[in-house]
Amino acid sequence: MIKWIGLLVCVLALYAPWADALYFYLEGSEKKCFLEELPKETMVTGTYTSEQWSDTQHRWIVNEQVKIDISVEEIPQGNMVVSRQGGAKGRFTFTSAESGDHSICLSPAPASWFDSTRTVYLARKVHELNERVQDIRREQLSQREREIEFRDQSELTNSRVVWWTVLQLIVLGVVCVWQMRHFKSFFVSKKLV
Repeated sequence: MIKWIGLLVCVLALYAPWADALYFYLEGSEKKCFLEELPKETMVTGTYTSEQWSDTQHRWIVNEQVKIDISVEEIPQGNMVVSRQGGAKGRFTFTSAESGDHSICLSPAPASWFDSTRTVYLARKVHELNERVQDIRREQLSQREREIEFRDQSELTNSRVVWWTVLQLIVLGVVCVWQMRHFKSFFVSKKLV
């Protein structure tokens, strides 16, 4: 049994770069939660399949009697975004109302005291979501760089305006002093003063 699980893990590891999926095992009514940081108004779609190990068939099979509890909660605000029960296979979609951490939880619904559900397969569009988040971050960095350039240009322009004003005041002062001396000498030569 352990040999087969090891082989399954190796096969899954080989196909991991081509799949946007997440595999995990659950024992009984164990609950598995994932924390995702989502921007505001981001649509997330999850597809899941619950499989059980069949000792008679020696493989994983989908048991249609198994129900899966799905819950999504906005962590900082404590708002429940999704809380429902689905079948052995299903899909859920939600849009984040606020940006921040979201807890996405899956667990087998308790059908009996001896529930043998062992694994839940969850496929989400995390790759697309991560790409959108990276695009937003790149745009924010680009915006910051443009703001820094604009601020530097504004400061340079302001300093030039200040120096131009000081230069004009100096020239105006020199012209005033020169005119006063010129008029004084003119009035003295004409004997008006």
